[in-house]
Amino acid sequence: MNKTLKFYSVVLVLIFVGIIAIEQSVPEPIDWTQTYSEKDKIPFGTFVLYNELPNLFPESKIRDVEVTPYEYFIDYYSFEDSTYLTTGNYINIRQNHTIDEISAQELLDFAYYGNAVFLSSNNMPQAFIDSLGIRTKIDYELEGTAEFSLANPAFKSDSITIEKGISNVYFQKIDTLNSTVLGYQKFDSINRVNFIKVAHGDGHVYLHTQPMAFTNYQLLKADNKKYAAAVLSYLPNDSIYFDAIRKSIVRNNNLNSPLRFIFSNPALKWAWSLALLSLFCFMIFNAKRKQRIVQVIKPLKNTTIDFAKTIANLYFDTQDHNNLIEKKTTYFLEYLRRTYFINTEVLDEHFIKQLSQKSGKPITLIKKLVDLIAHLKAKQNCNEDDLLRLNKLIEEFYN
Repeated sequence: MNKTLKFYSVVLVLIFVGIIAIEQSVPEPIDWTQTYSEKDKIPFGTFVLYNELPNLFPESKIRDVEVTPYEYFIDYYSFEDSTYLTTGNYINIRQNHTIDEISAQELLDFAYYGNAVFLSSNNMPQAFIDSLGIRTKIDYELEGTAEFSLANPAFKSDSITIEKGISNVYFQKIDTLNSTVLGYQKFDSINRVNFIKVAHGDGHVYLHTQPMAFTNYQLLKADNKKYAAAVLSYLPNDSIYFDAIRKSIVRNNNLNSPLRFIFSNPALKWAWSLALLSLFCFMIFNAKRKQRIVQVIKPLKNTTIDFAKTIANLYFDTQDHNNLIEKKTTYFLEYLRRTYFINTEVLDEHFIKQLSQKSGKPITLIKKLVDLIAHLKAKQNCNEDDLLRLNKLIEEFYN
């Protein structure tokens, strides 16, 4: 592990420890999410109501409906005699209903055959609106508190006042021939209907527009529980089919995901987030391209001198002095032509003077070199001394 990776590892560990320390020192904030889940103990869950159902209906069996109402009640329907093989009260409490149209019609059929359906929601299924002749309205200009009361004088003392989480939803229209007003809500001194009982076949449908009254926050506040108990007391003493909110959560939020448990726990959620952050940082700091160490390649050796030595040794071994003298003379004259641009055909006095003027060399040196070249050209058998004398004079001219 190199020093850079060690440094960033230490930084990440320190960040992790710091976040844990901060997280442990800060009190957990209150979750005001309106889940209406019977499993949630947060303010707007229905944990208290769900666990009080056995006390509210001591002689009734409490059953959870964890599938859609259609899937649940269709199994109890007898197609032979067109009746249900079970009886009871269906209860659904949530801010906005999630009942599909097929399930809504199934609930109407269930009520039609002598059962009860209780729905407390800010909005109603379209099948209920059409079949029961009702219409709801929401008034967005809401200020202050709301007072919920029941029409029955026996429940006069069960009226409650709600300040948090309310919506001014009420029944704008009802079927007066089949509907009975059971409760009201008062906003700004104006009474509106918020609880009705609608006769449907041999049974009844109970509709309530303020599910907030059944949440943990409201039931544990003062004597508000009396209002919820009074509302539910209208239901017959029979089996209770409680629509479990967790069914909707599973279907809508995909709680079957392996991450659902991690995100439900704050500590695990922080750990998951830090793991992703660490992975991101690791990718950023290691994004530069890595490669093997580049091997040092030595440059090619200049072998010009070695080549010259080899050629020289070749000529030396052959003892062909005349050939060497001829080549050195030829190369020397070529050098003069290329450098000083003079004619080397005739090596006379004029040539000597011209070369001396252009090269700046002594005229005596040039005359001595020219005489030696002429002498060696005329000589038949040159020896080693001749070659050395020629080479000495040429080197002296170069220098």
